[in-house]
Amino acid sequence: MISFPNAKINIGLNIIEKREDGFHNIESVFYPVGLCDALEVIENTDKTAERIIFTSSGIEIPGDVSGNLCCRAFHLIAKEYSLPNVKIHLHKHIPIGAGLGGGSSDAAFFIRLLNEEFELGLAWGEMHHYAKQLGSDCSFFVSNKPAFVEGKGDKFESIKLDLSAYYIALIYPKIHSDTAKAYRGAQPKKSNRLLENDVLNLPIDQWKNTIHNDFEDSVFQQFSGLKKIKEELYSQGALYASMSGSGSALYGIFKNKTDLKQKFLNAFVWEGGL
Repeated sequence: MISFPNAKINIGLNIIEKREDGFHNIESVFYPVGLCDALEVIENTDKTAERIIFTSSGIEIPGDVSGNLCCRAFHLIAKEYSLPNVKIHLHKHIPIGAGLGGGSSDAAFFIRLLNEEFELGLAWGEMHHYAKQLGSDCSFFVSNKPAFVEGKGDKFESIKLDLSAYYIALIYPKIHSDTAKAYRGAQPKKSNRLLENDVLNLPIDQWKNTIHNDFEDSVFQQFSGLKKIKEELYSQGALYASMSGSGSALYGIFKNKTDLKQKFLNAFVWEGGL
């Protein structure tokens, strides 16, 4: 069985405060986009084989296989449900460490795949429960609908936001933005929950003046080229442009279909519907 885990973008990101556990409370809006990986799981009928055989293609995935979120999700669920040996293949297309949630999406979609393929009967609440144990934003991809996000990025409230009439250009300049360093450079601000109202009630062409990703303040100082990409997106007609998460991917939302690959020859560029 195959599924296609998709990326997300952050529409605004406010850093509220540092928590006692070392994490930060944030406010943001998550919106799913059409850039996808491909993920397959099948039963391995060889009873003598390892519990998981994991292979990948596309973008190289760093680190040991045992640390992959899909493998961790398998072992987490296998503690409480009977699962056979499996073969997993992941074709990686969403840039890694770009602020697009690709790894978290893979994990959540894998939980959904296991549930469907092996008829586990997991309720939505159970899938969210497992996803939250794998990463702060994993749970978002279980429902995979626009949401206002709070806490450390693990509390979601569905919102009625429909951007299907628009197009998006995602630009990943292959720069590694260290999330921990980005947090250290950020200045927390008290919550006013205006972000949710602004996203839902203001026309997109007014977001530029009101909706901000707080990570840009420090990350743009470190990588001035990212600010130039954002400026170029506006010069190409973006109604709104921003960095997603802690970067370094940026996006522009456009009224009309775009063709920007020649503008960003040295970057990963994806363009499509929202």
